[in-house]
Amino acid sequence: MRALALPLALMASAALAGTPRFEEQPAALPAPHIYAGGWEHFVGGGLAVLDCNGDGRLDLFAAGGENPAALFINETLAPGAPLAFNRGALPELTGVTGAYPLDVDSDGRLDLFVLRVGPNMLLKGGPDCRFTDAAAALGIDPGDDWTTAFSATWEPGARLPTLAIGNYVNRDDPEGPFGACADNLLIRPEGGRYAAPIPLSPGFCALSMLFSDAARRGRADLRISNDRHYYLKGGSEQIWQMPDLRLLGPEDGFEPISIWGMGIASADLTGDGLPEIALTSMGDQILQIATGPYRWENAPYETGATAHRPYTGDDGRPSTGWHAQFADVDNDGRDDLFIAKGNVDQMPGLAMHDPNNLLMQSAPLRFEEAGAEAGIASLARSRGAALADLDGDGRLDLAVVNRRAPMQIWRNVTADAGHFLSLTPRQDGTNTHAVGAFVELRLPDGEIRSREITVGGGHAGGIAGPAHFGLGRAEWAELRVIWPDGAASDWLRLPAGTRAELWREGQGLALR
Repeated sequence: MRALALPLALMASAALAGTPRFEEQPAALPAPHIYAGGWEHFVGGGLAVLDCNGDGRLDLFAAGGENPAALFINETLAPGAPLAFNRGALPELTGVTGAYPLDVDSDGRLDLFVLRVGPNMLLKGGPDCRFTDAAAALGIDPGDDWTTAFSATWEPGARLPTLAIGNYVNRDDPEGPFGACADNLLIRPEGGRYAAPIPLSPGFCALSMLFSDAARRGRADLRISNDRHYYLKGGSEQIWQMPDLRLLGPEDGFEPISIWGMGIASADLTGDGLPEIALTSMGDQILQIATGPYRWENAPYETGATAHRPYTGDDGRPSTGWHAQFADVDNDGRDDLFIAKGNVDQMPGLAMHDPNNLLMQSAPLRFEEAGAEAGIASLARSRGAALADLDGDGRLDLAVVNRRAPMQIWRNVTADAGHFLSLTPRQDGTNTHAVGAFVELRLPDGEIRSREITVGGGHAGGIAGPAHFGLGRAEWAELRVIWPDGAASDWLRLPAGTRAELWREGQGLALR
């Protein structure tokens, strides 16, 4: 493989020499929460993070499988205080594999699209974190599939988002499970309601989907990560180009690969404006470096991101990766990579003692394992997860849903973390949370970083929260928002430590 040339911006100094530290919070939840069930819940176990009551603290919705799903309301007393959650009011929902937060009807309150084995649900957010099912009112066909993936985007001129639904094995196929992957579905709006679902065929048992403007052409395309365990022939990762729903291939620059795809993480690590992609799998985890629109090359082994075997637990068999997320956990200015790990159930060829990974980006595109020293090396069968600032102190905390073991939460107590900005782009009208926008940050040395606002990716769950930037020792940074319609705001200078909503006002940004 040829050496990858790195943009000059990536060479800029950003890092601190910090060691990440997390402290488990066993008393954070009012009672243990466990994702459980048989074959249909080997996968899933997603976690959704959102502020459902507008108090500025991030709440949690956790899938339960055969157990009821749970809503946990954040009651943490102050930044840096021990994490504390109370149980929220929620109808008893079983069969839940995951959920994603988004404001479907643009009323300013976040809703939840709930993935299930059986009919899916759209839970409309109301006052005080109370939710009601609104799928029928919006004309959404809930289906009766085994849903394991989801993503959403706003297409130009639409009042409602376009929804992509990823389905796993067709439980009604007598020839299954192998070769019996159900079709994925695209649901587009017609005015104020939804039209009939459009099959995305062939489907290869999707476990993660992500609408992203990865080509930076002003329109999001749909990437799907598929589980080759159920392929018979011809299966691969997929990109459906919008709006015409054309599968991309080598003629477009995209080289499909076939893996046991579980999760997708996306972030621009090189500063060229194009996102790198992390794909979780059984065996190697794959980091793909963007080399052009729709073009990625697998990063070499020396990058340190394969995370192919356990680093502790005395088990040398290959790992199984699930949720993945890029995030700057020590605020040194470089995105790190978290991967949730765990055997599907009792697969003998794969590691049974498989700790979660915390891959710290110690130098440009060089990752080093820090899970054990950071204190997050759980040996439970982890599934969904989230890095998010749960206590409001500017450091990203960690929550992980486990299969047949209690959910775990850790508070980030890294002592020498750098400065940060925590910014949420907002706009009036439709798409209130600016899904599809890019938040760009310019540091005093001229280095530019970006965050794309998306709904999807990970494994069965996602975050509707601020775009978090680590600044290292920088005392300030300039930022702008490139809105979903392509318009760019003016640059705005903010001091380190700013936590704010960035409201669109003409070409300017209003802080609230």
